[in-house]
Amino acid sequence: HVQLVESGGGSVQAGGSLTLSCVVSVYTYSKRCVGWFRQAPGKEREGVASIHIASGRTTYTDSAKGRFTISQDSAKNTLYLEMNNLKPEDTAMYFCAADGWWFERSSYNVWGQGTQVTVS
Repeated sequence: HVQLVESGGGSVQAGGSLTLSCVVSVYTYSKRCVGWFRQAPGKEREGVASIHIASGRTTYTDSAKGRFTISQDSAKNTLYLEMNNLKPEDTAMYFCAADGWWFERSSYNVWGQGTQVTVS
């Protein structure tokens, strides 16, 4: 039974930075992707960044390119999302997801509980 636990959310001013972490209880159980999604009130959950575990290849939503960096540390079973130059429109609940493909939300089999990011 794979579990995901996110941390690192918080409240920051515009232009600030946060790094989210997601501990995956069994990191290598899947050879597909792990990723970060976010959901703002009244909006659909959207993909922010995703990484293919085996190859390390990454993809980002357009609004995250140049500001966010996704990375993994398989030795620590941890996925990271470094977020810089945060904007108010980045405010959302951020979710870690595992065993899926890129930004295909329905393909992910495991989800974390979410961590709130608020940018003012």
